[in-house]
Amino acid sequence: MIISKTPLRCSFFGGGTDFHEYYENSRPGYGSVISTTLDMHVYITVNHNFDGKVRLCYAGNELVDHADQVKHNIIREALKIVGIEKGIEIFYSADIPLSGAGIGLASSSALAVGVLNALHAYKGEYVSAEQLAKEACYIEIECLGQQIGIQDQYAVSYGGFKRYRFNQNGSVTVMPVVCRKEILQQLEKNMMLFFTGITRDSGKILSEQTKTISDKTAMLDSLVATVDRAHDELVCGNLDLWGEELDKSWQIKKKFAGGISNPVIDKMYTAARDAGALGGKILGAGGGGFLLLYTKKDRQTDVKTVLKEFRQVPFALEPQGSRIIFSD
Repeated sequence: MIISKTPLRCSFFGGGTDFHEYYENSRPGYGSVISTTLDMHVYITVNHNFDGKVRLCYAGNELVDHADQVKHNIIREALKIVGIEKGIEIFYSADIPLSGAGIGLASSSALAVGVLNALHAYKGEYVSAEQLAKEACYIEIECLGQQIGIQDQYAVSYGGFKRYRFNQNGSVTVMPVVCRKEILQQLEKNMMLFFTGITRDSGKILSEQTKTISDKTAMLDSLVATVDRAHDELVCGNLDLWGEELDKSWQIKKKFAGGISNPVIDKMYTAARDAGALGGKILGAGGGGFLLLYTKKDRQTDVKTVLKEFRQVPFALEPQGSRIIFSD
């Protein structure tokens, strides 16, 4: 039996610059994001199936004779990549509802990476974070044709607070954010996460965003510059400027595609800003999911009050990426 544990992620700056349509032709020569993983995880349990069949247990259940018959698209493609055709059981659980796709925490990429990690370990194969990320990108983008970027797969594979550069030649540079421990602790305390109550299919938003990337290169270039600027502000301890940069980036992101924001999100964000939040953003593609806010401690009670109808979700920063936590 093998169990893998893969974190979800929170992306702060640079979303959209991780699409190959942008970074392969970008003026800076790369795309860039800064993100962290969170202490919310996806768990994959893999075990031998005595009957020689393929059994899956997630929000639904499947029992089939061969991997090709598996309906769950990510798990099916992962089985193909690793080369397992039958005789296996896979159980999928998470710290968020299994129906929580489309909430902006990279749950689909965490599933892909976690399944790949567990299946490789089941075969006695060690794979690096780089290989896990590449294989997950291949599944989601090449095999399933999803119009998404590549930041999520790298973030949940490597874990921790990091800055990523997506180079024109297709390579990815992974750089840990190095700053004083107390700065990261204070940043964590100043971040608030609220669930909008809206789940959405991000495909339409991302499809529109992908088709119009060439028309928005100037905005994307500015987001790349924001990543480096926000990084330097964080390292120097200028946390309030970090919050202000979140607001500036959110104002840009809303222009990328229709549906990124909506009246509910706009009302939440305006109320939070009026109550003292310095900045924030919707995580992921937009349209729903989680609203991240930067709010100094002395104004957080006011923000909670104006957003009392929305669920606040506590979280902490997670230093590790996808890993095997049990092997027997």
